[in-house]
Amino acid sequence: MKTQNKIYSYLSSMGNLTLAWRNARKGKTSIPEVMAFDENVERNLISLHKELVSKTYKPRPLSTFVLRDPKTRVISKSDFRDRVVHHALIRVIGNIFELTFIYDSCANQKNKGTSLAINRFRTFQCKATLNYSKPAFCLKADIKQYFPNIDHSILLNILKRKIKDEDVIWLIEQIISNKDMPSVLGERAKCLPLGNLTSQFFANVYLNELDQFVKHKLKVKYYIRYVDDFIIFHSSKKQLIKWKNEIEIFLKEVLKLDLHPQKSRIIPLIRGVDFVGFRNFCKYAILRKRNIRNMQKKINSYERGDNSFSSVFNSYQGWQAYAKWANTTSLRKRVKSRIINALWNKL
Repeated sequence: MKTQNKIYSYLSSMGNLTLAWRNARKGKTSIPEVMAFDENVERNLISLHKELVSKTYKPRPLSTFVLRDPKTRVISKSDFRDRVVHHALIRVIGNIFELTFIYDSCANQKNKGTSLAINRFRTFQCKATLNYSKPAFCLKADIKQYFPNIDHSILLNILKRKIKDEDVIWLIEQIISNKDMPSVLGERAKCLPLGNLTSQFFANVYLNELDQFVKHKLKVKYYIRYVDDFIIFHSSKKQLIKWKNEIEIFLKEVLKLDLHPQKSRIIPLIRGVDFVGFRNFCKYAILRKRNIRNMQKKINSYERGDNSFSSVFNSYQGWQAYAKWANTTSLRKRVKSRIINALWNKL
């Protein structure tokens, strides 16, 4: 984009909507609602284009369900036509904000994820302990009820610093106000629903304020954030206590958020630290037991005839790519052997 003052015309264009539709349907072409949209894709995209241009667009009600593994979460999924609009929006404003994100914000970005988070954890752990020669600590912290407590007015003010096009702001307001829990009259509007591309993106934009405070105001060297979990490494427990207090004040006063009282504490690195699915010790990591159990359940379902081999094998490929970041060579071999044996027994 040449200017950020008038980007809505491109956002709502047929060209951008077509590219957004292609992104939204990747890996989902067999899902009924996607197939239904694709049957009349030209008509559906033209309809979205007209609604956006005339500003008569309204998101459809969210589809809500509960996931209980690894923890109970309420997922609110947008209709597919709305997910096309989400992709159209992020295609236009994504780079504007991602350029301001710190390198060690590891979640929900291209070429980032758990692998980067683990790599940075090990790098910072090594530096804080002077190559494992001295004891060190980390502040392992979690934002209490993060997504339900994202304040819409604060989020919009952050977005408006970079986005001067009022029509884009209008569209963002339509998206973030589409949720299952409408605010009581007079109460500040809060909550981003889990399950949407835009929610993940806005969640990163919101906590980028914390990232900038930690890196530039507190001058913290060894800091990693993954969604609403973050870790700070230092050789001094006293320094970490000071930073924790300053972060708590910043979160409460600027972002209207709180640290989780039970999940935010200072830990000696020698004890091991739970982070992105692993228990991380100096020089090695252990895969959490629930990750192993989940893979075993999928094999059990195949052995019972409740699942196909291709489904189990695809799950295994994803699982082993993740599990390899821990010390799991023998475990991965055993799981692979069990899958092969299960296939052999069915032949």
